Amino acid sequence: MRVKGYALLVGDNIDTDTIIPARYLHKSNPEWLGKHVFEDAPEIKNKLLSLPKPIAIIAGKGFGYGSSREHAVIALKAAEVSLIIARSFHRIFYRNAINNGLPVIEANLTEVKNGDLVEADLENGIILAGNNAVFKFKPMPKRLLEILKHGGLKYFLKKLASEELGK
Repeated sequence: MRVKGYALLVGDNIDTDTIIPARYLHKSNPEWLGKHVFEDAPEIKNKLLSLPKPIAIIAGKGFGYGSSREHAVIALKAAEVSLIIARSFHRIFYRNAINNGLPVIEANLTEVKNGDLVEADLENGIILAGNNAVFKFKPMPKRLLEILKHGGLKYFLKKLASEELGK
């Protein structure tokens, strides 16, 4: 499975309240949440709006700490984020991303600039970025790839259930 997007560098310690401020969590409509992504971080939001879509967020350490709500992942997907690559993720955010069909990779990307095209091969653990820079990461386990290929855990489980019923 290959995923690509245009690099949006965001730095270290991006929490879920930075991704989607708590005042917007009373709704779960993806389009509405997507409009408010990074609203309290205008330097990030302005870059996000200026880049072609889809977006590949490139982060440092501690991406997604804070709230365990899925709103942050839903908002990012609605804002056309196709991939997040970070040195480290908060464990619950990582799982929420996979469960909602948003690929997340732990890797330390250097030599990448805002707007560079980034392409990740999730099965083989290879990222191509910028001026032919190649980065390696631990390939995703087969089951996680299956969940992502189906668009998230809910759709993956529906597929499994329909296969069981068809037997």
